Amino acid sequence: MPAESNLTMTCEAVAELLPEVVDGAIPAPTAVTRHVETCLRCQAELVQYRKVLRALHQLRTEVLEPAPGLFTDILTSLEGAGERRAIRSLLRQRRAAYVGAIAGATAAAGAAGIIVLASRARHRKLRLAG
Repeated sequence: MPAESNLTMTCEAVAELLPEVVDGAIPAPTAVTRHVETCLRCQAELVQYRKVLRALHQLRTEVLEPAPGLFTDILTSLEGAGERRAIRSLLRQRRAAYVGAIAGATAAAGAAGIIVLASRARHRKLRLAG
């Protein structure tokens, strides 16, 4: 890395490298080490990174137990949501069937009315003619 030859590092350049150095992904360049030794701001940032890393390691080993009855509550909620969705679906299907049946009945009644009127008109004409 060219920073080895550059003995004066900026805080911004060090801040970019600190996460990888603290994590162990890269070894700490000498220029970074020298800068951190003399810069209180970068020392504080290094301490914060180490705290975060420690907290993350603790989270790996921590096991959280769910509250009693949580699993049952989740299943009940899912079941209720599924039932509501099924009922809505049935109502939509039935609504379409009812509308179709009403339309069909209306059309059939209209056609029957036309046939009755036509039939009456025919009978009237036949009586007058005969």
